[in-house]
Amino acid sequence: MVERIPMSKAGHLTLKEELHKLERVDRHDVVKAIAIAREHGDLKENAEYHAAKERQGLIEGRVMDLKDKLGRAEIIDCTKVRCDRVVFGTVVELLDMDTDEEVTYQLLGPEESDVKKGSISVLSPLGRSMLGKEEGDDVMAQTPGGSREFEVLSITASSFA
Repeated sequence: MVERIPMSKAGHLTLKEELHKLERVDRHDVVKAIAIAREHGDLKENAEYHAAKERQGLIEGRVMDLKDKLGRAEIIDCTKVRCDRVVFGTVVELLDMDTDEEVTYQLLGPEESDVKKGSISVLSPLGRSMLGKEEGDDVMAQTPGGSREFEVLSITASSFA
């Protein structure tokens, strides 16, 4: 059975754009770099050749990874999710009970989460512990830094897909 990967429309588009660039631009550039490096002679001691071949391997690995993830993607329109409970795509405002600090996160898939941009993975410890919670509920999360307690202040839909 294929394990589906939850993904927003925007996240899916971003991965498709990255795949397109890797296949249409980066692959061709690295093939040219390999050809130029070969012209420099002895391949055993040719650092440019070895670097280009390593880059080619990284590109091919990422292409395979992206194709796999895009093939298993379950695309969710984050502007149309229900907001009565915390689910994938919702924007959740939390109160950190230890610091009295308010934080806001959008629950997204593992490929598109970025704490610095205000999104966390639905599969992260905090993301998992928030699922199904309603406004006013307490959330206990076992994080690598220890146990943390939050209160759900609000749940809203994202303004972008």
